[in-house]
Amino acid sequence: MFTPISTVTVFAPATVANVACGYDILGLAINAPGDEITVSLNRSGEITITEIRGDEGKLPLDPKVNSVTVAAQALWESCKEQYSDSWDNFGAEFIIDKKMPFGSGMGSSAASAVAGAYAANAILGSPLTKREVLPFAMLGEQAADGSYHADNVAPSLFGGISLVRSNQELDIIELPVPQDLWVTVVHPKIEILTKDARDILPKQVELGSASRQLGHLGGFIASLYTNDMALMQRSLQDEWIAPHRSQLIPAFSELQQAVMEQGALGFNISGAGPSVFALSQSQQQAQAIADSISSIWSDLNPSVYISTVNLDGAKVVKSEK
Repeated sequence: MFTPISTVTVFAPATVANVACGYDILGLAINAPGDEITVSLNRSGEITITEIRGDEGKLPLDPKVNSVTVAAQALWESCKEQYSDSWDNFGAEFIIDKKMPFGSGMGSSAASAVAGAYAANAILGSPLTKREVLPFAMLGEQAADGSYHADNVAPSLFGGISLVRSNQELDIIELPVPQDLWVTVVHPKIEILTKDARDILPKQVELGSASRQLGHLGGFIASLYTNDMALMQRSLQDEWIAPHRSQLIPAFSELQQAVMEQGALGFNISGAGPSVFALSQSQQQAQAIADSISSIWSDLNPSVYISTVNLDGAKVVKSEK
């Protein structure tokens, strides 16, 4: 049995994937921006999208191809089979409030997919745990960009810092988050397609480089468990991705130098870019880092997001019985 409610609004946050040293396997959630989805229950037996806000007409209203409703429909089909004795021709109307830019490197499609799956579960009275919601959010993300990587989806859903041990098995480890860890994300008004950012990467890496990068990854994970910020700063290195993708990011070397001079723990590209991020140990330091980046990128009209690591992930922000 489950206890459906009439209307819910959920929020799913933006994310920083890769986190410098963990290509395709590390991600963390931030407080803003993110996507909001409002779902109203009806008895039509169908899922429909009645309105999309903030997308500049880019997103499809067809529920069969929109990542929000693909995720929601998959979850509902599973619940319909599991709870067939109490399923009463449920249908729903979705309103999508897109509050983050496309092609930003902040997990835009993942936030949509997570919000869709989480909202579909919430309006049924949350019969599934977040772990059980994860595969359906992944299907929505896959519908959006064809990939099946959880480095954005997992932190957007769970919050905190996620390690993806296996995408195939969806084996996700939620890592500890040190106190006073601040994140600065700056998004310039340019767009980099994930496909282009992937195409620029080499197909092979040298064995010595692989060994060093694994050391950075292990050091970063250890720093989270030991709260060793000096180790974190030594470990937030990227020998594989940034050397290639940085050529797509305006003034990347200048940005990196300015940010590290502010005492940042690390600086790198957020996901596939063009957004960049830095980790630091105070709000004041995070703001100084943002000011440095904004000054260098003054002609790109950048948007700045400063927050601690979001520990909540997807959540219900409003509901009506």
